[in-house]
Amino acid sequence: MDYGKHQAPARYEAGEGCLTTLIRIPVRIVVLVVVLPVRMAWDALVVVARAAERALLGPLGRALTWLYESVLTPVGHALMWLAAAVFVWPWVALWRYVVVPGVRYGLVVPVVWLYESVLTPVGHGLRWVYRELLAPAGRGIRWAVGRVLHVLVVLPVTGLWRYVLVPLGLGATWLVEHLVVRPLGWLYREVLTPLGHGIAQLLDRLARGIAAAGAGLWAAVVWLVRTLLVAPVRWLYRRLLSPLGREIADALGIAWQVAGYISRAVGRAVAWLARHLVGAPVAWAYRTVCTPVGHFLRDQVWAPARRVAVETGRAVRSALRSAGETVRRARRDAWRALAGGPGAARPREPGRPVTRTLGGTTTVPSAAPEPEISSPGAKRAERG
Repeated sequence: MDYGKHQAPARYEAGEGCLTTLIRIPVRIVVLVVVLPVRMAWDALVVVARAAERALLGPLGRALTWLYESVLTPVGHALMWLAAAVFVWPWVALWRYVVVPGVRYGLVVPVVWLYESVLTPVGHGLRWVYRELLAPAGRGIRWAVGRVLHVLVVLPVTGLWRYVLVPLGLGATWLVEHLVVRPLGWLYREVLTPLGHGIAQLLDRLARGIAAAGAGLWAAVVWLVRTLLVAPVRWLYRRLLSPLGREIADALGIAWQVAGYISRAVGRAVAWLARHLVGAPVAWAYRTVCTPVGHFLRDQVWAPARRVAVETGRAVRSALRSAGETVRRARRDAWRALAGGPGAARPREPGRPVTRTLGGTTTVPSAAPEPEISSPGAKRAERG
């Protein structure tokens, strides 16, 4: 708690009052008492998390990586290949070798042939009939119907409009203009317009008076709100809430740092105690007891046992190889004795001719004996 000894004595800073100085030290003490357990718990959690990461998460991550790369990935590839072989390739083959040829030769080719060989000539014939026969006949019928409608409908309607309806409309327009429009225009200009101007001026003056009264009332309300509500709230914020919040924030920062120093000191003390109460005895026992015992077991027990096991394994492997070679030789000899083989010497019975195939030297038990007739030159070569 020597943090406050190295600080300058408390002085009033610019814009601060006595209330700020009075609440500074108690707030910092309270915040330190509240923050210290949190900081120590945080440091303990950090140490535990790092230890867990080194001891558990690293090997677990490597094991999971090996499991993913060596087991799950080949299994996934095999499953993908199996799924493709079961669900994809049959449908692809069905589409490529059944559906596409069936649609092509069962639907597209007949439709194309029908279009090119039947529908196209029929369409060309219908187009010639339309151009050469129906179009001229339609133009003649349209001209005849147009002339009949012009004589029977257009000329009577035009005469009725020009000689009957137009004069009646002009007369009605003159009557409406002199009997209705002009009297209404004189009434609007001479009566209604002056009356409307007077009413508008009266309403304008009344609205100005109401606006002036509302402005004065609004100014009074604004002055009352500013004086009775805004000014006290502003003074409370500037003089109390702002210094208190600033001091609490500063106290939190300083308390977090001081709590870190205290937590680090406590951690070092715990580490020192653990090193001297647990680590040093364990290290002494390891160096003084376990290491000599381990060296003795390694040199006097494990090494001779390992050499004996190696020699025994070599002798056993040699004996197994010899036994296997003996078994293989016995098997080859038995097979040669039963079925014969290349280069196998077969005993011949005296007085029995050798059975051979014609023109060959291979002996066949089921073949007929070849007569021993040879040329004199061959006999001389054998004798010589």
